[in-house]
Amino acid sequence: MKRRYLTHHEVLLIMKATSFCQHEIRDRCMVLMCYIHGLRVSELTGLKISDIDLITGAIYMRRLKKGLNTMHPLQATEITLLKEWLSIRNKYRKNSNPDWLFLSASGTRLTRQSFYKMLRKYAILAGLPVPANPHMLRHACGFSLADQGMDTRLIQDYLGHRNIRHTVHYTSTNAARFSRAWEKTQLYEC
Repeated sequence: MKRRYLTHHEVLLIMKATSFCQHEIRDRCMVLMCYIHGLRVSELTGLKISDIDLITGAIYMRRLKKGLNTMHPLQATEITLLKEWLSIRNKYRKNSNPDWLFLSASGTRLTRQSFYKMLRKYAILAGLPVPANPHMLRHACGFSLADQGMDTRLIQDYLGHRNIRHTVHYTSTNAARFSRAWEKTQLYEC
């Protein structure tokens, strides 16, 4: 069975692989945001500048597939990268719509296909053993949240799932959820 997610370490390797590439800041920002917020690729490429509030440190999540829209906090690393990206973003705006957060080199909205190709390239540069795709970042988010001990209902809300059936696979494979099962029971050596 092929793996459907990336590990936290693999995400860090992908982000490192963006170093010294032509669109390093934009690409690193996209990978990080996709991972931290569990974004689908169309949700990521559909982000608008108006969805980001750097003053309050929040981002509006407009979920697809009839998902639940919500606000997420921005992490400090994200805010730093976003500020850096926004300071150079205007160089991308030749004949563009100024609303989209992430732009192609020609100044248009970055496409889903472009992000797929970009992520695949960085995964190869990072030497990953799996062919990465954007949905693996969404799954990486879900598994990372479960590994941190986040409640299944919170993961459901965070990822925008309407039905918890789409969320439970993140927590059902997490052995750490049983770590406190025998915590209050004294076990004696045989």
